[in-house]
Amino acid sequence: MTHRFFTYSERPELRARAGFLREAWPRFMLESPISYDRWHLLYERFGSFQFWLVDEATDEILAEGNALPVRLDLADLPDRGWEYAIEHGTNGDEEPTLVSAIQVLVDRNRHGSGLSALMLGEMRRIARDAGYGDLVAPVRPSLKSRYPLTPIGEYLTWTTEEALPFDPWLRVHSRAGATIERVCAESMIIPGTIADWQEWTGMQFPATGTYVVPGALEPVEMDLAADRGVYVEPNIWMHHRTG
Repeated sequence: MTHRFFTYSERPELRARAGFLREAWPRFMLESPISYDRWHLLYERFGSFQFWLVDEATDEILAEGNALPVRLDLADLPDRGWEYAIEHGTNGDEEPTLVSAIQVLVDRNRHGSGLSALMLGEMRRIARDAGYGDLVAPVRPSLKSRYPLTPIGEYLTWTTEEALPFDPWLRVHSRAGATIERVCAESMIIPGTIADWQEWTGMQFPATGTYVVPGALEPVEMDLAADRGVYVEPNIWMHHRTG
């Protein structure tokens, strides 16, 4: 199979065809207020940082990558992680200092085929060619949802026999030369009514309390009196040099 990368600036029509890739996310992960408000700006303002991997023979979309330039201090990466990068990168009132990854999505039928490493390499190349020496990523550990009661800081210490991160997605970054910088404990905050959460998860929440929700990295807090459920997602800041 021969692959080729295209950016949104080169082939904007791919965006409309790539929606199926989001089926890999738990439903509630598509309900971020920040994403609703700002996602379109990634394509409108930073088209050369949004890209797809395409099968040249069939023109089938295999994966999508999203990133944007933003002003961040490597010595003081923010606790809000993903949300901070999108908000500040799209505000347009600060001079960017580096590029932040936003997501890499691979067709779920092709997970484990090495495409995520290809996408990460292309993201570094795009950042480098745009003149940035650093790429950071608020990484969502791909297996953390299997261990929702384990604190993210403890999960981060788990390693393989080769002293690489236990988590596969963290491991892909590490093998590409990235360093783990810190936990961003409030990388994404997803609020909703109890009815919203019931729809998103297919679960019932009969009492106020903390619930383990499939796909969530941490338990979700439900307050029936306030008719509100809130999920606070932790991520891991990782840093790549692009040179």
